[in-house]
Amino acid sequence: MLHHTVLRVVAKLLIPVILLFALYVQFHGDYSPGGGFQAGVIFAAGIILYALIFGLEDTMEALPPGVLKILSASGVLIYAGVGLETIILGGNYLDYNFLAHEPTHGQHLGIFLVELGVGTTVFSTMLLLYYAFAGREPGQ
Repeated sequence: MLHHTVLRVVAKLLIPVILLFALYVQFHGDYSPGGGFQAGVIFAAGIILYALIFGLEDTMEALPPGVLKILSASGVLIYAGVGLETIILGGNYLDYNFLAHEPTHGQHLGIFLVELGVGTTVFSTMLLLYYAFAGREPGQ
């Protein structure tokens, strides 16, 4: 891989800002536009930028596909777990009112957890798709 100094310096400055913005979008998703899907895509874009500049091998060493598969499944389990918890507590599936002593607190908690599950799944799935396409040899 060619070492483009300007690209590497700009990426080192830009990637933390991208990841921080993804966290902002994730944690303010129930108060403002954004949420799990958008945050997952932004977070994955930051990691993909790292892979484009510093190499796919280094990225796959830092975030192996096996870890991403576990994260993807964990996000789905978080989402489904919140729904099952509301059923266990006497509500309908994803009826957040039953998650806390006060309905509005339960709604905020439920939305936060569901968005966290969605963000985790989207982030890891986007990276797995990138790994699959970027790791192919020409002509395959």
